[in-house]
Amino acid sequence: MKTSFLLKSAVVLLAATLLFAGCASSTMINSTPSGAKVVINGEAVGVTPYLYTDTKIVGSLVTLDLTLEGYEPIYTSFRRSEEFNVGTFIGGCFVWPFWLWTMDYKAKHNYELVPLSINQSAELPVIQSNTSKVERLKELKQMLDEKLINQEEFEKQKKKILDEQ
Repeated sequence: MKTSFLLKSAVVLLAATLLFAGCASSTMINSTPSGAKVVINGEAVGVTPYLYTDTKIVGSLVTLDLTLEGYEPIYTSFRRSEEFNVGTFIGGCFVWPFWLWTMDYKAKHNYELVPLSINQSAELPVIQSNTSKVERLKELKQMLDEKLINQEEFEKQKKKILDEQ
């Protein structure tokens, strides 16, 4: 009799655990490069890669901000309506409220951060005008090679140097 009660209790507990575990949904938030600060629904939660998990219902909106020094910030959102959850659907057949969790987040959300242009991240270093044009052009070329400036900025500065009297 005692064994039967314990067995029934264990089965009920296991079933309840499986049903409630089906309510949670997770997504891995990645960025290229990694290490971006992750802000979810206005709260700083960590850095990428970051595993986000919640038990919100279908259609819930999650706002996401990714920031990394030297890169343009990403402000986006995603909803819990990206992938169908078969286990929760089956559970919903037996217990009505579980229909509210039949959709999940995608397993991964990947974001590529775009570097800020030199004009947005910092001012161009001043190349001393008391040096020769050749030396200044060499410095400018070195800045381009080290990716401190882009090709467009290189051409503008080169034109300024060459146009000087």
